[in-house]
Amino acid sequence: MSDDDVQRLSKDQPEPVPGGVVAPRGFRCHAVEAGIKDGAAPRLDLTLIYSEVPAVCAATFTSNKVKAAPVRVSAEHIRRGKVQAIVANSGNANACTGPRGIQDAKTMCAESAKALGLRASQVAVCSTGIIGLPLPIERMTPHFPALAAGLQNVDGDRVARAIMTSDTHPKSIAIEVMIGRTPVRFGATAKGAGMICPSMGTMFCFVTTDAAVAADELKKATLCAVENSFNRISIDGDTSTNDTVIVLANGQAGNRCIESGTPMARQFRAALQYVMLTLAKMLVNDGERVTKFVTIRVIRAATHLDARRIAEAVANSMLVKCSWNGGDPNWGRVMHAVGYSRAARLKEEMIDIYFDGLIAARGGLYAGTPIGELKKVTAKRDFTVTIDLNLGAADYHVYTSDLSQEYVEFNSQEYAIRVAK
Repeated sequence: MSDDDVQRLSKDQPEPVPGGVVAPRGFRCHAVEAGIKDGAAPRLDLTLIYSEVPAVCAATFTSNKVKAAPVRVSAEHIRRGKVQAIVANSGNANACTGPRGIQDAKTMCAESAKALGLRASQVAVCSTGIIGLPLPIERMTPHFPALAAGLQNVDGDRVARAIMTSDTHPKSIAIEVMIGRTPVRFGATAKGAGMICPSMGTMFCFVTTDAAVAADELKKATLCAVENSFNRISIDGDTSTNDTVIVLANGQAGNRCIESGTPMARQFRAALQYVMLTLAKMLVNDGERVTKFVTIRVIRAATHLDARRIAEAVANSMLVKCSWNGGDPNWGRVMHAVGYSRAARLKEEMIDIYFDGLIAARGGLYAGTPIGELKKVTAKRDFTVTIDLNLGAADYHVYTSDLSQEYVEFNSQEYAIRVAK
């Protein structure tokens, strides 16, 4: 699959369909209020996604070496074979909780499986919220029968709202595309607003599809889609303990099974990447107290690795992000991030920097463009910074944001407040 496939699909605007994560045939969901974060102020915080038939499953998890209990349990269940359900909660990450945390994650799987008539190993489990506090499993276990009893196939928004933490709004997408001669649906939901960094961030993405797809192709397609979506976003440079992307494919569309290397595989991968990239951009736009959505494009680098290192260095620079928050087109800060990026081949005197096509630096020096014209660009909500290395044919891009004073205030007291309660 090439970027052209995804761009073509984006340009053609796939047919949107209602239902969110349960838009594909054979999927149902429900969410309940379990009072996980605050028993006195319940909100939707415990949710279940269920495939009516066994599904092929693929997943990616956090690259953080400190992994939450649900990440460890889900990875083991997915390695064993087909997963038919996902149970998830917000309000508590169940991370850094020791043996009890593992047991609580297993209990979530076991209770969901019991209510659905499945084996515990057929359930993946995900948790998000504050790190280091025990999961209030005693508040949760009474709700699993109601979760199963309330399953429905029209309102995926309940899942999107139940997994929110610092998100300001739910994030979902559902589309129908033709794969071969068969209409196939994709539904998905995601959450994440802080601790977002390439190699994934504190985010979930659950994707369902009624396509019939071979297990090895689903795994390859998922890795490719994650690499070109969630691994290309950064809000604050932090990688969390709970990051999870899970894709379930139940085959209910009735298409011929999609195998690797076929035209249908290219169509499937393009659609899957379109869904994930759309959600990834939603995450950046809803980043914790962000005011800017910035695309970093590195072009004409000597190697792909150099282009990636430079794009990520600029995207994660606190100085660069602060200048964007103030609407300051400080190309010097961009240049200094390029310089420490660990790119193997770099020539300062050949670097050009652009803001939405307006040249700010030419050959590593101020290009003479009036500062007022550049400030018109950085005053916008959405703009692109292009870094032309003039050394080769490799390129890379990352989606990122600014960093605001409000972000600092928002993240300054959460743990102390929760423990004090």
